[in-house]
Amino acid sequence: KVVEITLPIIEKKMQIDDEGTEIWALTFNGSVPGPMIVVHEGDYVEVTLQNLPENGMEHNVDFHSATGALGGGALTKVLPGEQVVLRWKATKPGVFVYHCAPGDVMIPYHVTHGMSGAVMVLPRDGLKDAAGNPVAYDRAYFIGEQDYYIPRDEDGNFKKYDLAGEDLAESLDVMRTLTPTHVVFNGRAGSMTGDNALRAKVGERVLFIHAQANRDSRPHLIGGHGDFVWEGGSFNDRPDTNMETWFIRGGSAGVMAYTFEQPGIYAYVNHNLIEAVMLGATAHVVVDGEWDDDLMMQVTKPGPIVS
Repeated sequence: KVVEITLPIIEKKMQIDDEGTEIWALTFNGSVPGPMIVVHEGDYVEVTLQNLPENGMEHNVDFHSATGALGGGALTKVLPGEQVVLRWKATKPGVFVYHCAPGDVMIPYHVTHGMSGAVMVLPRDGLKDAAGNPVAYDRAYFIGEQDYYIPRDEDGNFKKYDLAGEDLAESLDVMRTLTPTHVVFNGRAGSMTGDNALRAKVGERVLFIHAQANRDSRPHLIGGHGDFVWEGGSFNDRPDTNMETWFIRGGSAGVMAYTFEQPGIYAYVNHNLIEAVMLGATAHVVVDGEWDDDLMMQVTKPGPIVS
């Protein structure tokens, strides 16, 4: 097939936490991360990249799943008001990052302002375990991890800007410290908690696709395990099994599949716990179903120590 995708580039102001911290986000399709594109091995992906007229910057897109021309980056540079069409063949089954890469310091600047997404290229004969047996799944969730570097004023408060790009010099200073002010899932702290928590049922197998375009990450499902983990993202490789925490290299994506066995609220975190608890890299999965005392039970309730 030829799978046609339109990716409008939208520069927009976004709030990234409950304290009102803002960033002029640079986005594919208006969201951080950009949409996950799903195709099958051997498909042609035809992307229409549109740099909207109201934008102020040059943009492009580099697909890690594509072959040649800087992943398409050399062929897709567009100024505001322009569009370009790129077609590439999905020859490698797996999950891959895509991101903006206009050149020099604007590459990390655009990526740390939200401009990345992921592509999943499914094998024609489906996912397989190490023995070659099919691995089916009931739900799939895309988690795009994003690091932000927000400048502060002389009083230590996060600064706000009137225009996209106005923060360039000050943001570069923060970026040079290699210390993010926020590490979040899907654009903002709390984006997948509370009313926005992920959902599942006992007995369902859920596929988690995790991408990080800039920094290393260490996903961990508190209360669960990675039944099948394609850590490097390649579906041609045998999946690891029963993993507690797995590694997502900066500039890559990986996949984990888990069958939920108990109901409750699970926390899906970056297991750099400073980033999970203090900087925002936490999601929740609310699982419905019947509790199994054989797997876990509270033998006694909390009470005084008995000598």
